[in-house]
Amino acid sequence: MSKVRALVLERQHELAIRDIELPQEVGRGEVKIKIHTVGVCGSDVHYYTHGKIGPFIVNEPMVLGHEAAGTVVEVGAGVTHLKVGDRVCMEPGIPDANSKASRLGMYNVDPAVTFWATPPIHGVLTPFVVHPANYTFKLPDNVSFAEGAMVEPFAVGMQAATKARITPGDTAVVLGAGPIGIMVAVAALAGGCARAIVADLAQPKLDIATQYQGVIPVNIREKNLIEEVNRLTDGWGADVIFECSGSPKAWETVMELPRPGGVIVAVGLPVNPVGFDVSTASTKEIRIETVFRYAHQYERSIALIASGRVDLKPLISETFAFEQSIEAFDRAVEARPTDVKLQIVLDQ
Repeated sequence: MSKVRALVLERQHELAIRDIELPQEVGRGEVKIKIHTVGVCGSDVHYYTHGKIGPFIVNEPMVLGHEAAGTVVEVGAGVTHLKVGDRVCMEPGIPDANSKASRLGMYNVDPAVTFWATPPIHGVLTPFVVHPANYTFKLPDNVSFAEGAMVEPFAVGMQAATKARITPGDTAVVLGAGPIGIMVAVAALAGGCARAIVADLAQPKLDIATQYQGVIPVNIREKNLIEEVNRLTDGWGADVIFECSGSPKAWETVMELPRPGGVIVAVGLPVNPVGFDVSTASTKEIRIETVFRYAHQYERSIALIASGRVDLKPLISETFAFEQSIEAFDRAVEARPTDVKLQIVLDQ
C-alpha cells in the first residue's frame, strides 16, 4: 500500500481530493497504469448523491471513477501482450476466473465480480492503478485517451445490441436519450440496424442523438411514440426495442412497440419492480432480453471505434482537470440536458 492522491467520496454528499492508501505493487499477471482520462458515470454520481445503489452502500471512504484510459508504466511477470508505453483502456469488473458464470462465458453476472467504484472496491480517479493484464486492452494509435475512456459505457451498448441479435436492416426503438441510450443507438446502427427511433422528453438530448446518421428523434412531449412507430413501420412495429430510460412508465406501453416476434432488451434499471404485460408478450411471441454491464465487448468496441464506423467524440460534453474533479461531479449532478459525458483528465 502507498499513499496516493485521489478523488474520495468520504460519505454521501461529501467529496475530497486527498491522499489515501491504495495498492501500488504489481503482481504476476498485472500491469500498472498511469491514468490519463476518466469519465464521470451516472453510478458514480448516484453514490455521491444517494450514498448507495441497491445493496451496495458507501460505508467507508471510496475512490470514485471506473471509465478509464491511460498508459502502461510497469508490467508484471507472465504478461506478454502488453509492454511499458502501451496506451490502454481497462475493463473495471474482475470476476473469479473459476466461477461457474465465468466458465459459461457470462463473467459479468459472477456474484464474485469486483468492480471499480462499487463499494467496497476503490475506483481509479487517482494517478496510478494496478490492474489484471487480461482486463487491460491496447488502444490503436488513432484512438485517443478520451475515446478509450468511452469504451466502458459503449460496451454496455454493444452488449445490448449483441443480446438483441440484430438482423441487418432492422428498425430499432431506443427509449431514453441519456448517455447509455445514445450509446445503445450507435451500437445498434453499427450492428446492422437501418434506423434507430430514439425517444425522450428532452429535446437537447435528442438533438445530440440526431448527429448520428440513421437516428430518428421523437420528442414524446409532442408526439405519441406508438403512433410514430406504427407510422414509420406501416403498422407492423419495430424489430428491436431497447428500454434505456429505467422509467417504470415506459413498461406500461412497451409491448405495443415491437412487431410480432420482435425483441425487447431491458437496459435501464427501474428502482422498483414494474408491471409486465405477459399476455401481449405471449400473443406476439415477443422475446425479452436483459443486460447487466457487458462481457467480451471491449475488443469489439475498440475495433469499431478504430475503424471510424463509430465516433463517440461528439458525446464528450466537457473535460475537467483532476483538481476540478469536485466541480465536474457537481456539474454532473445538475444533469444538464445538453450534457452527455463529462471527463476528467489526470495526465496533462
